[in-house]
Amino acid sequence: MALQTRTLTLHGREIRLREYVPSTKDSEGEPLVLLHGISGSGETWVPLLGHFERTGFGRRVLVPDLPGHGDSAAPRADYGLGAMASVVRDVLALTGNRHATIVGHSLGGGIAMQFAYQFPEMCARLVLVGSAGLGPQVTPVLRATALPGAKVTLTLAVNPVTVAIAHGLAALCRSLGGKLSPETRELTRHLASLADPGRRRAFLFIARSLIDLRGQRASAIDKLYLAREVPTLVVWGAHDPLIPVAHGRKTAEVLPDSRLTVFENAKHFPHVADPARFAGELERFLAATAPARLSLDEVVEVLIRASEAAEAPENVPEKLSSGRHLRPA
Repeated sequence: MALQTRTLTLHGREIRLREYVPSTKDSEGEPLVLLHGISGSGETWVPLLGHFERTGFGRRVLVPDLPGHGDSAAPRADYGLGAMASVVRDVLALTGNRHATIVGHSLGGGIAMQFAYQFPEMCARLVLVGSAGLGPQVTPVLRATALPGAKVTLTLAVNPVTVAIAHGLAALCRSLGGKLSPETRELTRHLASLADPGRRRAFLFIARSLIDLRGQRASAIDKLYLAREVPTLVVWGAHDPLIPVAHGRKTAEVLPDSRLTVFENAKHFPHVADPARFAGELERFLAATAPARLSLDEVVEVLIRASEAAEAPENVPEKLSSGRHLRPA
């Protein structure tokens, strides 16, 4: 069977992993790693995995539940971007992989960019889907997590009782002929996960480490020049209420060789709203680009050139264009 689920033990803690294995003996290229967003899980990618299975997608796909999410362990631990990127590295190592295309949605996009920053030699391509970490603007609901008393408020608002009531109301709505959109169901699933104390703790840790009352603190915009040699696809929903599509457009400007695709009828979950179209965009991107094969020495070279250019503003164009131009293998 192409789709399977197993549990990895990572540093003594469990990581739930969904895996798509091509039916053909040999995969067509490096694997994909699909990373979900805050309060989500690998379940958000199930519609896409189902499409892959039906169409015979030719690459291995790894879909972990990140620590503190889904069916993975939720210890008192570091849930920062750096720690999460290291988890991705470790999952790749445990599954026998040293090079992968990283696809990240929302928080997962921030982790994907952090992964490319920490482990450039392991990152073949980047796919950023409604990604966090590309500008300060974010929904007021997430900014409110920085307020005093947010933990108590969240506990009162989302707990087993309120989730059961919500499920009852949804069932009543369905019995009367109502129907929730796929994106609404996905958002509801995210919110319901916060009824679990461990997942709620992870959510608050992540939100407060990345967001304050003014918006997102963490931004990769000033470091994106390091990813210019990594083929990048940016996908956004035109009506995203959580992270504005303007962030995607700005990223496409900073990375002029990247590809931007906007789903006009989607919100924050374009991969859920239209998994077939998302799969098509992803497959065309993979077919049209060569995976990056960067070494740490090459990244250091780019860092040094950028630092020298910053120290001599009048020579920025000359310095950034000097030296060996890095190209994917």
